[in-house]
Amino acid sequence: MTATVIDGRGIAARMMAEVAAEAAALAESGWAPRLVSISVGDVAAAELYVRNQRRQAEEAGVAFEARNYPETISLEQLTGVLAGLNADPRVNGIIIQRPLPAHIPVKALQKAVNPLKDVEGMHPSSIGNIVYNDLALGPCTAVAAVEILKTLPLKVEGLDVCVIGHSEIVGKPIAFLMMGLGATVTVCHHMTRQVAVHSRAADAVFVAVGKPGLVTGNMLKPGAALIDIGINRVGGKTVGDADYASCAEVAGWITPVPGGVGPVTVAVLLKNAVLATRMQKDHYRAAFAAAV
Repeated sequence: MTATVIDGRGIAARMMAEVAAEAAALAESGWAPRLVSISVGDVAAAELYVRNQRRQAEEAGVAFEARNYPETISLEQLTGVLAGLNADPRVNGIIIQRPLPAHIPVKALQKAVNPLKDVEGMHPSSIGNIVYNDLALGPCTAVAAVEILKTLPLKVEGLDVCVIGHSEIVGKPIAFLMMGLGATVTVCHHMTRQVAVHSRAADAVFVAVGKPGLVTGNMLKPGAALIDIGINRVGGKTVGDADYASCAEVAGWITPVPGGVGPVTVAVLLKNAVLATRMQKDHYRAAFAAAV
């Protein structure tokens, strides 16, 4: 068996076309979507992401402003910056670029972003809504991985799914999103005994650990879908968490790295941007109507 390679770029392109149409409609009504990216200190590590986000945003008709603050900025000062962006109706989405200096915990910033402008889906309320099967602005990578699976000719209801990795922003949200769709989910992590026992029983496997070559072909059920979310640099190349060659011989479908989950994640970010803009438009209209 040779796995069908899932075209993440193609999926992203279709999503981006929908985003562009929605952004244009919002702009015509006076609500042109606008994102602000926040980075702190040396931006070399995040520069590629920012450049890619800007290019994709502008192609979709979403305004993008990148702001960089000195590494000496305090948490209190940066929280004040976010408070100003939260209060500015011209700003519809806020992106916190990583990495951040050690004295600025990313969770504190994520909590400081207004949930209506949380286009990354990282605010505790955004994550928590998934538990109630009330997805709005969901965490981009987790939503992207699930959206990819939904494009496959698989019946999600009753599907046996294995999620390898239980981070707060990828593994756990994927598990809850899949349960919300009716799948039966097993979550594996660093304390799980015999991960392969669980992964071999699954119709679909998501892996997001950050360990190259973690999943091999003998860990998969023949014909299973493998969604590889890992991004690792090995020998100057970008690879995922799966040993692609051996997995492709067993899986029915497989995401490449790069070109799989990554492009769809950016598309979800911009989809969140137009959704956030629409939510804010409705929010301000309701507040105005109540005031008069």
